[in-house]
Amino acid sequence: MYWLRLWRIGWIILWYRLDTLVPWSSLPWWVRWLSVGRFFLPTPKTPGPVRLRRFFEALGPVFVKFGQILSTRRDLYPGEYADELVELQDRVPPFPGNRAAAVVEAGLGRPVDEAFAAFDRTPLASASIAQVHAATLHDGSDVVVKIIRPDIEKTIRKDLAWMSAFARLLANVPEARRLRPVEVVEDFERTIIDELDLMREAANTTHLRRNFDKSELLYVPNVHWDYCSRQVMVMERIHGLPIDEVEQLRAAGVDMKVLAERGVEIFFTQVFRDSFFHADMHAGNVFVSTDKPAEPRYIAIDCGIVGTLADEDQHYLAMNLLAFFNRDYHKVARLHVESGWVPKDTPVHHFEQAIRAVCEPIFARPLKDISFGLLLVRLFQVARRFNMEVQPQLVLLQKTLLNIEGLGRQLYPDLDLWATAKPFMEKWLRERISLKRTALSLKDQLPFLLERAPDWPYHLERMVMALGDPRQSPQIRVTAPKRNGAPGVLLTAIGGLLAAWGDHVDNDWLLYGGLGLAGVAALLTLSHLLRSS
Repeated sequence: MYWLRLWRIGWIILWYRLDTLVPWSSLPWWVRWLSVGRFFLPTPKTPGPVRLRRFFEALGPVFVKFGQILSTRRDLYPGEYADELVELQDRVPPFPGNRAAAVVEAGLGRPVDEAFAAFDRTPLASASIAQVHAATLHDGSDVVVKIIRPDIEKTIRKDLAWMSAFARLLANVPEARRLRPVEVVEDFERTIIDELDLMREAANTTHLRRNFDKSELLYVPNVHWDYCSRQVMVMERIHGLPIDEVEQLRAAGVDMKVLAERGVEIFFTQVFRDSFFHADMHAGNVFVSTDKPAEPRYIAIDCGIVGTLADEDQHYLAMNLLAFFNRDYHKVARLHVESGWVPKDTPVHHFEQAIRAVCEPIFARPLKDISFGLLLVRLFQVARRFNMEVQPQLVLLQKTLLNIEGLGRQLYPDLDLWATAKPFMEKWLRERISLKRTALSLKDQLPFLLERAPDWPYHLERMVMALGDPRQSPQIRVTAPKRNGAPGVLLTAIGGLLAAWGDHVDNDWLLYGGLGLAGVAALLTLSHLLRSS
């Protein structure tokens, strides 16, 4: 079966003349020898991007999914290919309802009739990895049941093996090497294998729901954990209009400007407040509640793919975007070096010039017409020339931002993404370095600090002695800690407690007074120890 699959892949490559997308002279000699029959095939008249899309569609759901992932990697190849691959859709016939019921019974360990009061064997939707059925629990709750396709993992593993082989082959072609085919396939393998585990998706859904609990911006359906396994996930059934049904949304009286702006706010809230974002927010996974048309609420489903950012990545990303729109290219280049996104020995002024050459033409357009997502794409393309390794979470961020922009401007063509995003990021940066954030951090660390408070004078004395006497041996011998710094330590702790209580009751006098007391007490304690040493 493996070799039959290989023969089919090779035949379809020739049928769609994908061989013309790679220069003949760049191919290894043995590939040219095996492909000598290509000269007898007609010259293709259909554009290359269209042929590539049809190739993926012809090879079935796994390759369709791979093409969808490729459509997000605009940093690797020309934009016209990405634009065409975006059109790939999971047009996959459903598998029979009886087989779906069998998967449910195997996953839950009980008959369908015992698990549900009603189970509709006709699917609501069918995709490449799973399909969805409507059901009702015994307590009357309407739910949807997501079911992994039977034997899909075996098919995926088989196709991944051939994808990896083709990727290694392409890596030997100079023109294709810059596309990093092996890296792309490995990234796809991680993504699609993770999607096969519905327990992971259920956990992601619950986390996102908790982050937006009682929010008027975004609603995430509830997961019924007692009905979940690796192959089955049961969650609350939601009701709303698909985000891409613009005419229906307008007919329902939805304020399209507010809807578009709220989408941007949701994205930046997930990225910067929560560092946990839904990374698959295409039109099929986003709905709109029309209960309050003037204040529309988003509904998100399918959390199989999520992204996270480290604190350092959050900070540098926000600083980069602000510097970009202030056209401070030197700061952009410096931030890339400081963050480690490019090697430390990168010449900042050369990197700055390369960024300026790419970005100035973009900023010649009105600000509302500038695409954040494409700006990141251009940045990654430039940074690759300086040996930047684009991290997976940044690729997911770029993909999600492109989706959000596309949806937002489809809803409201005059959406000024920057007018919505800039105040949010500026506020986030101010809060990040605020005294209140410091107080929150201190409150979290306070139990740990108080537990070790009696030893502070001892450790401070060791530090002071090491700094004050250059001849001092690294192994300082101190027989017993001195207690003359204890009052200062006590005052520092009291100040920290006052600050924590002030934050808890939202009293700025207590918050900042406590921080001031803690800071002064700590300085006096250190000064006292310096004098006594």
